[in-house]
Amino acid sequence: MKPGIKISLYSLIFLAAVSCGKENLVEPAPPKVLRSIAVEEETITLSTGKTHELHFVVDEAGFSFDLSRDVVLYNTSSQAPSAFSLQSVRQDGAEGRYCAVVQDNSSGSDYSLQVRLGIRLESGKEIFLFSSLFTIRGEDAGLHGVSLHTGLPTVYLDTEASAPIVSKENFLTAALSIRNAGEWNVDELSCQVRGRGNTTWWWPKKPYLIKLDKKAPVLGMPKHKRWVLLANFLDRTLMRNLVAMRVASFTRLDWTPRCQSVELVLNGKHQGTYLLIEQVRVDNDRVPITEMTAEDNDGEALTGGYLLESDFHYDNLVQWMDPHGGTVQWGSNSGIPFGIKYPDEDEITPQQLNYIKQYIYDTAEALYGENFTDPEEGYAKYIDVDSFVDYWIVFEVMGNHELGNPGSVFTHKDRGGKLKAGPCWDFDWGVLSYNTSPQARTGLINGHAIWYNRLFQDPAFREKVRIRFQELLPRLETIPAYMEELEEQLEASAKLNFGMWNPAEDASMNGGRIINGDENMSFHSAVERIKSIYEDRLTVIPKNL
Repeated sequence: MKPGIKISLYSLIFLAAVSCGKENLVEPAPPKVLRSIAVEEETITLSTGKTHELHFVVDEAGFSFDLSRDVVLYNTSSQAPSAFSLQSVRQDGAEGRYCAVVQDNSSGSDYSLQVRLGIRLESGKEIFLFSSLFTIRGEDAGLHGVSLHTGLPTVYLDTEASAPIVSKENFLTAALSIRNAGEWNVDELSCQVRGRGNTTWWWPKKPYLIKLDKKAPVLGMPKHKRWVLLANFLDRTLMRNLVAMRVASFTRLDWTPRCQSVELVLNGKHQGTYLLIEQVRVDNDRVPITEMTAEDNDGEALTGGYLLESDFHYDNLVQWMDPHGGTVQWGSNSGIPFGIKYPDEDEITPQQLNYIKQYIYDTAEALYGENFTDPEEGYAKYIDVDSFVDYWIVFEVMGNHELGNPGSVFTHKDRGGKLKAGPCWDFDWGVLSYNTSPQARTGLINGHAIWYNRLFQDPAFREKVRIRFQELLPRLETIPAYMEELEEQLEASAKLNFGMWNPAEDASMNGGRIINGDENMSFHSAVERIKSIYEDRLTVIPKNL
């Protein structure tokens, strides 16, 4: 046989043998691969010291894992939570279905955590497949699983379908609830909500206006429909408005808004520390003036009541510029802006508008006339002098320069009465700060503010201010202790608030310069700073009267 033929035969014999061998081999089954874990509840609630059964399903029923060692619960930081723990896991009827027993370990049951359930993919290795996030919360956690225990009441505000609040003009349907307020807890109040504010609306932390469907008391304040949530974004102390309203409450002003610091949770997300405050409105429990009707167009009925606002934003729907004593410029216009806040712009009649405009004009004419000090024919014929004295003292003590700007400066006139100053509003911008008012170190801030530049030319008015300041001084001297109380009350809330918001961003609205001057300080340092400035004001003011 030729060699070439012999090699070919051997090859054929080998190939045949190999082929026969393959037919007899049994290939091993591919390993079971776990691709998904589905937890059947989005939220579970644990009672203190109790357990809860958490059911889950794996997509590969045949996947093998150790039920006692290969199942974990991790939070979003890939750590096992301490408030609760996984006690055991067992099969739960159908193949691929399991039940995990979760145990509460806390003493307060006020937690709410997002977690994942994980299964080890390979024995002895830290490689896990995780479920989607779900929530485990204690039975005492707040609404939406957001639990806040800073010592302040928590306001939960929920818009319909969690719609974002993006407008200052259009209201959204919403519901308001309150927790951590003791006897003033509220389960749910139907309401509407929109944005509010001028400059403050453009900052990251937004202020809001709430209109309840029905009048209701809120946090012990008299019932009403209208409430405001002030963001106090630029105020590192979170207390400038609180302090201003306390000072104003010492005076003879007809009404000062009541307010309460709160935590705000909007559509399930904590927004930080807010001030829930009564909106400036005409009402027996707010600005106490006679309510007008469309028929009040002559005689005594035409004389009131009216609520006016002077604001350099000049954004009231019914407004005018009075040329007397103007210190603020708006392009080609100068003077003091007056806007109608009440009666409402769609209800005030032409006769009513003409009356109050003429009254303001006559007041200014008397004030800037030759006989302005005459008690019968001068300014005292038109204004309630005591209210203008007290209003000035509040602004001056608080170092609020916006009396001369002016911004959010209110006056009101009741039926048959004179024009009165007040109420006080909006004391977060530039208040108790040498940044915005360096002259406050040694002198007065508002000695030349709007009509006051003329009023202080009357020795009798200056003497009234001097005497009244001394009368109020014992109560004004209690404010530093009040600041210390607020500091303690707000400490826990401030820590959370400034973890979310940076008040130094207010520089973006002030040519790159911070406004109050304490925005980059710690909370406690900022409080100490305004307390020191306030104490200085109590010694500087009487020296300049």
